[in-house]
Amino acid sequence: MSAGPGTPTRPVSTDAATLVTAVEAALEEFFVTRREYVDELGPVFVTAAEALRDFVLRGGKRTRPAFAWTGWLGAGGDPTGPEAPAVLQACSALELVQACALVHDDIIDSSRTRRGFPTVHVDFERRHRERGWGGDSAHFGTSVAILIGDLALAWADDMVAAARLDPAAYARFAPVWAGMRTEVMGGQLLDIHGEAGADDSVEAALRINRYKTAAYTIERPLHLGAALADADPDLIAAYREFGTDIGIAFQLRDDLLGVFGDPAITGKPSGDDLREGKRTVLIAEALRHADADDPAAAKLLRASLGTNLSVDEVIDLRALITDLGAVDDVEQRITDLTDRGLSALESSSASPEAKRRLHAMAVAATKRVA
Repeated sequence: MSAGPGTPTRPVSTDAATLVTAVEAALEEFFVTRREYVDELGPVFVTAAEALRDFVLRGGKRTRPAFAWTGWLGAGGDPTGPEAPAVLQACSALELVQACALVHDDIIDSSRTRRGFPTVHVDFERRHRERGWGGDSAHFGTSVAILIGDLALAWADDMVAAARLDPAAYARFAPVWAGMRTEVMGGQLLDIHGEAGADDSVEAALRINRYKTAAYTIERPLHLGAALADADPDLIAAYREFGTDIGIAFQLRDDLLGVFGDPAITGKPSGDDLREGKRTVLIAEALRHADADDPAAAKLLRASLGTNLSVDEVIDLRALITDLGAVDDVEQRITDLTDRGLSALESSSASPEAKRRLHAMAVAATKRVA
């Protein structure tokens, strides 16, 4: 298969350390191809498209493309072959799905910063206010950000289409891509429902992690890569088991960082998950212990979640959650999931090099500090 029109034709490095650069180059090239469409709509839309470009390229570990690309390599993909640039572009489109999720998630969570910068809705709220435009600045910012998130999702599909994958490969890729997008939206809805307090059980929190994060962060990207390489069902099953376990462990680490993380490293205010009232596994474990052993602590924790907590109140809740044993529970769950996922990977038919890379990526995802 040769790269189609609009598909990058440069060689794709096999060095994992340079994959981030390759993904960002593919994204930059795709944004250039959108200019003719954007310019026709005038300066307002140009500004919105530039905000999306800046958001996507400003930072991020490119975790999802990396898992998809490595999954393809592990299933027999040839990084020096003529199909590699198209595969890289399709894998890179995952960053646009991620952008949609993050922009909308920041609205849902009322987050003010992302990666050390104002969130998209806050940025456009500021622009509205500084220009003295009519109407409510906050509502304007939220409205624009919703549309920018929608644009990111639409452009994710466009980026895949522009890759001009081999028809047979695309036929295998498309249903996995469709399932992933549905899962992440469903997971987000489950998260909102959970924050309403309808179900604060550990099982409900794990279900949210499974669909909101694990599926589109690791499991489905690996599945996409395997589908592009026409992997056998056993390897796909192993990838999905590994991806689910490591993906949930990844989110559990995020849950801990959302309460205990250093703002200078995470780029988000300390204790934001508590202020947002997130029903994470960490909180569910704390409530499970408190309901059984300390009703007063359970009452305080439930009353505190989703309120405008002071720094001192956050510190006190951190101590309470730790004393209840929830932190130790989550750390143990991360360890167990990581071990189980790595075992599934090692017993799979993935190539030795892919196993080495995926092992390192799993450790990095589950032991990170940001």
